[in-house]
Amino acid sequence: MRFGPEPPRTGSEFDTLLGILNDQRSLLLWKLDGVDVEQGIRRLVTSETSLLGIVKHLAWVERWWFGEFIGGEKPDYPWNDEDPDADFRIEPGETVESISELYAAAVERSNEIIRAADSLDVTGESDRGPRSLRWVLVHMIEETARHLGQADILREQIDGTVGYYPDR
Repeated sequence: MRFGPEPPRTGSEFDTLLGILNDQRSLLLWKLDGVDVEQGIRRLVTSETSLLGIVKHLAWVERWWFGEFIGGEKPDYPWNDEDPDADFRIEPGETVESISELYAAAVERSNEIIRAADSLDVTGESDRGPRSLRWVLVHMIEETARHLGQADILREQIDGTVGYYPDR
């Protein structure tokens, strides 16, 4: 699944930021292509990080930064003070498809909120202080790319798949 065309090499700040973020998001879902749930939950590093856990986590990060922080929505987060890492855990019955759909839905909602904003200077406010939509977009590029790098390594360990996209 692609969340948009390739990022523009010239163009507005908005189109460039959203294009790069959408490219990173699309690459993340591509890392799940052909993976079954057992491979997706396999722990291949000393932490509890898994390929599916990364995607689930990023779905909730999308909902936090764009949905709640910028959009004023209040999602029903899976974590709490006693279980702060629940967004990384794959629960019984969750599948590659359900986690992919969770992420795709979060991205689609984020993109609706982003496109509805009057400008990149729109500011969200929370106990973390104010941040502009511009800052949130740059932060989400960083957050998604960081986790995509982890997903790259995990996917290579699972079955040797490497690269950007198979057609690039």
